[in-house]
Amino acid sequence: MFVSWLELRDFRCYESLKFRPEPGVNVLVGANGMGKTSVLEALGYMGMMKSFRGVPDDALVRDTASSAVIRGGIAGGATETSVECELPIDGRRTVLVNGKRPQRMRDVLLSVPVVAFMPDDLDVVKRGPAMRRDYLDDLAARLWPQAGADLTEFDRTLRQRNTLLRQEGRTTDPVTLDVWDDRLALAAASVLGHRRAVASALQPHLVEAYVSVGGQGELRWSYQSTWGSDEAFDQESLRKAMASALVNSRTKDMDVRTTTVGPHRDDPGLVLDGRSTRTRASQGEQRTVAIALRVGAHRVIEELRDTTPILLLDDVFSELDHDRASRVLSLMPAGQVFVTTAREDEVPIEGRKWSVHEGKVL
Repeated sequence: MFVSWLELRDFRCYESLKFRPEPGVNVLVGANGMGKTSVLEALGYMGMMKSFRGVPDDALVRDTASSAVIRGGIAGGATETSVECELPIDGRRTVLVNGKRPQRMRDVLLSVPVVAFMPDDLDVVKRGPAMRRDYLDDLAARLWPQAGADLTEFDRTLRQRNTLLRQEGRTTDPVTLDVWDDRLALAAASVLGHRRAVASALQPHLVEAYVSVGGQGELRWSYQSTWGSDEAFDQESLRKAMASALVNSRTKDMDVRTTTVGPHRDDPGLVLDGRSTRTRASQGEQRTVAIALRVGAHRVIEELRDTTPILLLDDVFSELDHDRASRVLSLMPAGQVFVTTAREDEVPIEGRKWSVHEGKVL
């Protein structure tokens, strides 16, 4: 599967862009601030339905414009799928697949499998648990259509329960709270189940990738849940565990006016030979862990979805020596690759060279 064409209108620095990349390796060369990363961001948006920079949609709209448009064609076998996203400054975005609104947004995530390597990947290792929760949830949504829907349901139910607690506090009606607790317990069980499934699928790839890229030691997940038993994996056991945790925390939740247990409070940690990679690993070890996480995501998507993801490499080779960069690439099957760089000699892979300058790709 590969991107056969990309068109942008009023997206970031691009007033208008028509780009026909190669199905193999595409190297985008240009000085900083010329729009290299924006091309990758647009490609990533089609596969993730969000910016991999973590910014809201309105930040993607070019100055003075009222909306941005991303269009692209995704070729696979004998068919081509077109994806179009219009992102207004005000109001809701419009997404079309082959000219029609998709029945379920999660289906769009399956149409364009992408994995992005970025300098900010180190944040997944170094920062708080929210970054690692997002990593697992994002990968789950791109592996299984239902995972994204379950996470949306959990977030919606959590907001409703928190709104009730915030407004009523100690006077919260227990019958109404029971209704939200039942819904939240069911949704929480699904979210944790998906996270554990992702972590399990990733585990052998993380071990291999960490050592292959140059690290020493065994890299593993250490998922610390605020409510779910480590032994409980089936949906009903997790639902009961969450329901029990909500009962036990009810008084505290009413006092602090928010939900204090659940997947939104879990800490999916990573440990290297028993040491927390966040607090007790060197910077070099942390960087290798970050690379292993992205390599693992790429390989899991290929393994479970039987398709090679489109690979987006945003200025990652400036952080790696040539040997380590070559080992990273050797771990992933051949497919379409997009690389950005300010220095062409830093890229240890041959491909079509594109010059990016002031909103143009030539």
